[in-house]
Amino acid sequence: MTNIVVALHITVCILLILIVLLQSGKGAEMGVSLGGGAGQTLFGAAGPATILTKATTAIAIIFMLTSLTLAYVSGHQSDSTIMNNNAAAVEQTQPKDTDKKTQ
Repeated sequence: MTNIVVALHITVCILLILIVLLQSGKGAEMGVSLGGGAGQTLFGAAGPATILTKATTAIAIIFMLTSLTLAYVSGHQSDSTIMNNNAAAVEQTQPKDTDKKTQ
């Protein structure tokens, strides 16, 4: 389950970066980056702002949900293991008798 959420989160991160980079700035036109007036006909007159804004909102919501899910899962990991019921084996060694020397 966690692996699926992590894979989805990474995919959404990459998509969010790409969608934000595709959007034009406040003063810039998309036609400037595509070379002249041909950029205006790519999505239509008002198309790219609406499509990219909706895509950014949807991807951002998915990003936030996967982030919250991963934070919850990492905070509530099970502390029990199969080794909880077994006592740790303690190795006892007998001290060497250095005071007694046989001659």
